[in-house]
Amino acid sequence: MFEHFYYEIIRKTITAFGALFNNIYIKHKNNEGEVVSTIKVPIAYGPTQKFLARLKESPDLNKPIQVTTPRMSMEIIALSYNAQNKGVQTQSFIARDDNGKPRKAYLPVPYTLNLELSIFTKLEDDMLQIVEQILPYFQPSYVVTITVVDEINEKRDIPFTLDNITMTDNYEGNFDERRALIWTLKFSAQIYFFIPISSANATDSEIIKKVSLGFVAGDTSGDNPFKDVTYSVTPTATRNYTGTVVTTVAVDADDETVFLQLTDATNITERSFISINDETMYVENIDNDEITVIRGIYGTTAKTHIAGSDVKNITTVDNNLIVYGDSFSFQGELI
Repeated sequence: MFEHFYYEIIRKTITAFGALFNNIYIKHKNNEGEVVSTIKVPIAYGPTQKFLARLKESPDLNKPIQVTTPRMSMEIIALSYNAQNKGVQTQSFIARDDNGKPRKAYLPVPYTLNLELSIFTKLEDDMLQIVEQILPYFQPSYVVTITVVDEINEKRDIPFTLDNITMTDNYEGNFDERRALIWTLKFSAQIYFFIPISSANATDSEIIKKVSLGFVAGDTSGDNPFKDVTYSVTPTATRNYTGTVVTTVAVDADDETVFLQLTDATNITERSFISINDETMYVENIDNDEITVIRGIYGTTAKTHIAGSDVKNITTVDNNLIVYGDSFSFQGELI
């Protein structure tokens, strides 16, 4: 169960978070409104308390350079399970690695990562310049796409949500006390942790692609008493693996409707299988864009489908994507 794996989910999330604030500048102007200096605001990982400690513990307040301001720091402050985004633990999906081989992966586990961005300046105008370059992008979220599992090129949209802003100013009028103007922006990110992805070799070797059965039949009393018969069966997919949408539902259909109106039935064929919202159906007849189906086959449940629901074909391509542990049917013939 507990084998070693490391997809660097948190590390990649922190890197993406820091990259959002990696191109912030402040400009200082003279009395004539001319820009006399442009400073790029540095960002580092670490708590703000470290910068404050360096400021307060220095024995020489007249030191030419003590802590360069402005600057920003970021850190993780909490990690919690996100029950609202929980999926079915046993539900899986099929991905492909760099070699094009199918890989089976279970749905990831959702968590909320809480992050804190601290902005440290000496001048009020510096602070206002920085926050004005940040706040307009969070309304209240900004989405970044991250490749969370490199080996199957699995990408996820990670929303960074601005939850809260606090401000502190520890300047109290003492000439021996340096000013520390700090704004703290608290964010939350919805991330997903993946269970180890199944190996391609195991997937290829554990599925039997075809079985042939030979037996003898016939009446022993005749001139030709025996007949050799061979029956061949191959696994058949009971659901869509590719995710390819061929059309959509045109009219709402409840769980008892057997006549479905589609937007375009051109890519649907009779005596084939389709999938709508994880319900598998058998297509008996096609009349223009209306199809007659048998509902809820292969153990799936008939359900209501609203207009606009995706309709997916189940074809021989899906048969080749069946992986170990999946349910499947059989298709056979005499040879």
